[in-house]
Amino acid sequence: MQASARKPLLERLCLHRPELRAWALYDWANSAMVTVIITTVFPIYFGRVAAAGLEPAVATRRFAAFTTVSLLVAALLSPFLGALADAGGIKKKLLAAFMGLGVGSTAALFAVQHGDWVLGGVLFGLANVGVVGSFVLYDALLPHVAREGELDRLSSAGYALGYVGGGLLLLFDLLLIRNPGWFGLPSGEGLTPAQETLPSRLAFVSVAVWWVLFALPLFRRVSEPPALPRVAAQAGGMVRGALRDLAATLREVGRFRQTALMLVAFLVYNDGIGTIIRMAAPYGEEIGLDPGAMITAILMVQFVGVPFAFLFGALADRISAKRAILLGIGVYFVITGVAWRMRTEAEFYVLAFLVGMVQGGVQALSRSLYASLIPRHRSGELFGLFAVLEKFAGVAGPGFFWLASLLTGSSRAGLLSVLVFFAVGGLLLMRVDVDEGRRA
Repeated sequence: MQASARKPLLERLCLHRPELRAWALYDWANSAMVTVIITTVFPIYFGRVAAAGLEPAVATRRFAAFTTVSLLVAALLSPFLGALADAGGIKKKLLAAFMGLGVGSTAALFAVQHGDWVLGGVLFGLANVGVVGSFVLYDALLPHVAREGELDRLSSAGYALGYVGGGLLLLFDLLLIRNPGWFGLPSGEGLTPAQETLPSRLAFVSVAVWWVLFALPLFRRVSEPPALPRVAAQAGGMVRGALRDLAATLREVGRFRQTALMLVAFLVYNDGIGTIIRMAAPYGEEIGLDPGAMITAILMVQFVGVPFAFLFGALADRISAKRAILLGIGVYFVITGVAWRMRTEAEFYVLAFLVGMVQGGVQALSRSLYASLIPRHRSGELFGLFAVLEKFAGVAGPGFFWLASLLTGSSRAGLLSVLVFFAVGGLLLMRVDVDEGRRA
């Protein structure tokens, strides 16, 4: 402990080499898309501008439908991406391709105006596919950048930088939207519809610029891992090799019952977490909450999440990671109840603070608990599978939300459907025998 304390700060954070900082900065770059486009500004913009003229509940359902379809596409593509990238030695090329799709679609949201809900939904869906695909390939680079003993610290550093980077751009965009006159933009009374929406549309462009700017170090400093030598150079050979590798990875997980159970539990409860993240703003917009207040509250989540992630780590040392995760899932039951009865901005702030308390901690401890249940010699590909499942969060949840809302005519009923994911995921996690899994 004393020797560790004497290490320079960057070394303790695992950011002491250029390639480590370059890798972690991509989380800083990409998380701005998550905070501004997925979580806050665009969902509100979709309800108020793109879906103008539609009933609020209809707009919410259509947003949920676009989210579900796009994440389903990403879910079907993602398992093959990492394996194909391994087979062909093209991780960075595929990362650039999916990042390009995400950046281009995000920048194109500038063109979405009143009533353009189809255009807005399609571009949002493409941006979703781009961001999920790029994160899968980004995660696949982690075992190649980190040296022995650095994996956990570097992963955590990227997670923390993502919180801070996404929060900073969201703060800038919040100021831009609420005070356009500060930036020389039209403000006050008598604005045209295009002038009124200009700050939000510029916020979309700022995400695209931020994403590219802070992604550049990764492409300059992180080396492309070599291709697997046993796979043929032809595209068909790479695809067949990727499928074989994927099947081998799934068989490897199947050999370890507790690991497989942990993966299934994580996929279920993390889907509930992802749905809360993605549907909070559209739901708040539907019930008439002030968009500026909602963005401010979600901004709070970014900065509350950093210290509470560390606090959850300390809690895990005392009561175990599994119990700490279950405690967090219990808080999500409270969060869903608060969201269900929510009527005021003050309640939205309470909701945001509670999410900030547990979101980072539950996800970080889920990753570390999984890492303790996998064989060390297969940690790279099995950790890659976990990363893929982590990015699937919210595939089924918005679908349940949309279906329940459609059948009942109430988005509040759709919100309550999310409780199923927390209940089932928590029950599955309770059945995981951590000691047996570690022995295996």
